[in-house]
Amino acid sequence: MTTSNDAAAITFSYTITSALQRMPAAKFRDASRELLAALGYRSNRTLDGQTGKVADFITHPNTATEHTFTQQATSAQLIFQVTNDEIQDAAQAQGSLLDATTFDHQGMAQSFLFMAVDLKGTRYPRGQYANFTRAINKRFPAPTVVLFKTADNLLTLAFVHRRAHKHHPARDVLGSVSLVREIDPTNPHRAHLDILQGLSLEKRLGWMNANTKPYNFDGLLAAWLDALDTEELNRQFYRDLFAWFSRATREATFPTKEAKTLPPEEHIIRLITRLLFVWFIKEKGLIAEELFVEANVNPLLHDYDRAEGDSYYRAILQNLFFATLNTEIHRRGFSQASNTTH
Repeated sequence: MTTSNDAAAITFSYTITSALQRMPAAKFRDASRELLAALGYRSNRTLDGQTGKVADFITHPNTATEHTFTQQATSAQLIFQVTNDEIQDAAQAQGSLLDATTFDHQGMAQSFLFMAVDLKGTRYPRGQYANFTRAINKRFPAPTVVLFKTADNLLTLAFVHRRAHKHHPARDVLGSVSLVREIDPTNPHRAHLDILQGLSLEKRLGWMNANTKPYNFDGLLAAWLDALDTEELNRQFYRDLFAWFSRATREATFPTKEAKTLPPEEHIIRLITRLLFVWFIKEKGLIAEELFVEANVNPLLHDYDRAEGDSYYRAILQNLFFATLNTEIHRRGFSQASNTTH
């Protein structure tokens, strides 16, 4: 049974997915504004007269990173600035757990900025994104979230930690950079969608409330850093995986007429390890992704029955694992005798 919370989560995911899918055909700044609106961040505060030219953003590059940025970026524009007024309006509209009137500008950070940057290349290493993000943040007094788009329309969201200088409190020190890297807008991964949902204003305000953080941009900065913390994401992944494992061992059924009957836990562990392996080789492009798309394989199989049949296992998975991956290359081939050679 689908609960109201489940329905809301599905609707939220659909809203984010729709905003992402419209991104390749739209101007990047406009598409970024729409995506941020789906996450709850809206503002009319922006810079008038922006040309989008990189030379107007960095007029005199002084560092190697700035020189590289001017060579690789084709446009750089401020999307908007979010102040405590916008946060209060959004929190009130969402019926947030926070009192909408309590979010203030006390603290080191006074606002959030959002930037849109088009890049001419198709792939950039993590360190390059981090360097570009720091170079951009050095030019602004407020935490700046940067949305990068590559020439082949992959989206990367970057954010850098800021703290006060120990000896000069009026100055900021830029720390580590957190990335949501290379999101495919046309076919976003579930993990990317989960992270984006976690970055929504509603989720971050809820985290601030649960963790008794100050109701200002310092607290929101901490909330963003928590959402993009790699260790926390890994912990959440394993918590979700264990919850699924526990449920599966209670509810799943397996054949009992086998020569050796295994306990449910072992069946599930085998299933999980195989799923993870399949996901890995698919993501690395080692095998055709189409093999795992039901609409593609269904017409190719005889007597395909998703619920009761085993034609997919025998035709696709058995051949993939036994006749291919578990067989030396020179011994691979179509069966000429019986099923014993797959």
